[in-house]
Order: sequence, then structure tokens, then C-alpha cells
Amino acid sequence: MSTPSIPDSTAPWYKQLTGYHWFVLIVASAAWFFDCLDQRLFSLARVPALVELMKLPPTNPDLQAFGKVVTACFLIGWGVGGLIFGALGDKYGRARMLTLTILIYSAFTGLSYFSKTKLDFTIFRFLTGIGVGGVFGLAVALIAETVPNGARTQCLGLLQILSTIGNITAGFAKIGIDSLEASHTITAGSGWRWMFLIGAAPALMIIFTRGYLKEPASWQHLKDTNQLPKGSILAPYASLLASARWRKNLLVGAVIASTGVVGLWAIGEYAVDLQKVAFKQYFEKAGTAPDKIAAEVNNAISVAYLWNMMGAAVGMTLFTNVAKLGRRLAFFLGFSAALTATFLVYWKMSDPISARWMMFLMGTAQLSVFAGFAIYLPELFPSKLRSTGTSFCYNLGRFAAAGGSFFSATLTSGVYGKFAAQDPALPLRYAAMTMCVIFLLGIFILPFAPETKGKPLPEDD
Repeated sequence: MSTPSIPDSTAPWYKQLTGYHWFVLIVASAAWFFDCLDQRLFSLARVPALVELMKLPPTNPDLQAFGKVVTACFLIGWGVGGLIFGALGDKYGRARMLTLTILIYSAFTGLSYFSKTKLDFTIFRFLTGIGVGGVFGLAVALIAETVPNGARTQCLGLLQILSTIGNITAGFAKIGIDSLEASHTITAGSGWRWMFLIGAAPALMIIFTRGYLKEPASWQHLKDTNQLPKGSILAPYASLLASARWRKNLLVGAVIASTGVVGLWAIGEYAVDLQKVAFKQYFEKAGTAPDKIAAEVNNAISVAYLWNMMGAAVGMTLFTNVAKLGRRLAFFLGFSAALTATFLVYWKMSDPISARWMMFLMGTAQLSVFAGFAIYLPELFPSKLRSTGTSFCYNLGRFAAAGGSFFSATLTSGVYGKFAAQDPALPLRYAAMTMCVIFLLGIFILPFAPETKGKPLPEDD
């Protein structure tokens, strides 16, 4: 059995943690760190991979549209994995399933290195998504049920804040690999393969943590007293739907999480695609030598990405602190800021210099609410259904984002594609600006969301 949580205290949150609490926080955060590293490696490597595999330039509308299809397949795998492993986490343990998900996403990320066609690349990304999707719900349930109540908000917020380090690491990895391409140390155009190979590293973590990571005391008690969900993998979902309280919380949590996930993965995700087009235009107009433009564009994208992730860390820190005043207030401010900032960025971003502060602003706003998902979703469900409920809410957003990506692809090539002759960047701008309406959904659901500030984790009715 895991070390039980110590009683609540008036001491600062970090003084309420034992050595084992810190160990759980570090391991769960590391799992999410590598998960986010994988996500961002994909974001940065998607276009270069398709350029090689499809033999098309990055500005080609067909390549841009298929990039959204690949992203949608990744998100579908992500959603499927989340729904499966969320339920398995309640039936068989958070720690055990977390270990398995890490192995899955590590293996298929590494296998992406060997992609030969756009089809097998897409398949590898789908299978990677299966593993990636399980991590969040398992990690936050493990932390929420292990640390003291008085430290829970800060620990879960810190989990998301630290995830930005994984995102930033991906940015530095891209900068380093771009420099290796420029120096001809590796073959030009093959850098994306090496980025995916880096993503296989998390499997090594299992060697050092597997024997020490235990199940939370609350889950172990449910197992020992034979109270865990019985039957098929659908049993936890049946239990959630059978209770009016958990059913309402499931709906509210799913809408809130879906809003943020769609905003990031079906809108913010494609800022890189816009930058590819807009920055190329900028350097051409500036008279940059043609053979230098690609390197300048890649460097500008990497720098803008790092600013975006620094903004994410700021936004998550702000959300964590505002959440102490109220969860609904924090989400209202986060979604409102995301709507404004995202619309502004896609409307105005056109050069590498302004992109820095714009991407910082969008990262602050869009990713702030992701700290809220870690803090709020575990507070909506009881111990025996917490992994299932948290994973369902968070990963339903993956399906919504996949649908949003397909819809965005239709907007880009079908509805707004006619503007490409005028300016290749316009279809990308108009599609993203149209989709910003999604943030209103998150705002409109908040009056129905239970306020959980200052309350212990719920148990069965």
C-alpha cells in the first residue's frame, strides 16, 4: 500500500509533502513531461515529415490539409487511449497503467522514425496517441489521491506548469536538429526523423520507477474491500452514468475540457502552418537570399515556439493562483483571454518579431486553462471512478479536436481556399478566426459547473 496522505495543515503546501509525495509528484510530472514532449515534437515535425513523404512544398494546400488529417488521427488515437486506460486505471491501478502507457507512446514515437509513406506515418501517430491519451487521467488521479488536500491544487497545477518544460525541450531539440541539418551532419530534410527518435527516450524512465511507484491508499482500500468496478471495461462508465451527480459532472467537465483542447489542437496547433507561409513571404520581401530563406523560416518558427511555451508557463501559473479564489472564475478569465488572444494572433501575425509577443500572449491564454483541467477534473469524481471520469472529460476533447481539425481542413481548403490566390496565408487565417467561436462554449457552461474550491475530493453518494 502507498504511503497515506498526511493530515491537512496550515503550513505552506510544499511543507505538507513527505518524501514519497515528492516522488509521486516527480514521476507523474515526468510522465506528463515526456508526453508533452512527444506532442510538441509532432507539432514541430509534422510539416517537414509530410514535405518529405508527400514530395510537396509546405505551402501546398493539399499538404496543409493532410497535416490536419494526420493531427486528427493522432487525436482520435489519443481519445481512444484515454477512454480505455482511464477505465483500466480504476479497475487495475493508476501506477500500473501509467507505466504501460509510457511504454506504448515511447515505442510508437520511436517507430515514426522509420515512416516511408504518409499512410504509415499516420498509423504510427494514431498508435502513439493510444499511449499518450492514457497519461493525463492516470497521472492527475495518482497525484490527487496521494498528496494531502492542502497541497493538491498546487501539486496538480505544478504538474501542468512543468509540462511546459517538455514543450520547451522539444523546441530546443528542433533548433539543435536544424543546426545539424544546416551543417550537413545529418541529411537535409531528415531532421524530423531524429526528432521522433528522441521521443522514444521515456521508456528508460520505467527502469528506475517501476519498483517504487505504489497505488494510492484510497484506491488500494477499494481493492482490498472489493469495491472496484466489476465486469467489462465499460463498467466504470456505467457507474458514472447511473448517478445523477456524476453524470452532470461528466457533462460539465467534458464541455470545459473539450473547449480548451479544441482551442489548442484544432486552432493553436496550426500557428506553425501559418508561420511557414507568412514568414516565407516576409523574408522574400526583405530580400533574403533564396537559399537562406528556409533556414531563416525554421529558426523564426523555433524562436516563436519557445516564446509560446514561456507564455504557457506564465498562464498556467496565473490560473493555479486564481483557482484558489474560485475554479469557475479562473476558467471564465482563461477562456475569455484565449478567445481574444487567438483571434488577434491569427488576424495580425505576419513577421518573426511580432510573432514572439503574439505567440507568448496566445500561449499564456490558451494553455492557462490546462492547469485547470489537472486541478478541477479529479475534483468532480469519486475514488473508484476518478481515473475514468477525468480521462473521459479530457479525452472526449480529443475527439472534438479531431472533428475540429477535419472541419478546419474543410474551411481552409474548401470554404476559404479561394483566397489562396490572393494570399496563401489567408485561408489559414480565416479558418482559425472562424473557429475561435469554440471558446464561447466553455464560457456558457460555467454557470452549471460545481464550485469545488476548498472542498475535499468527493466520494460516492
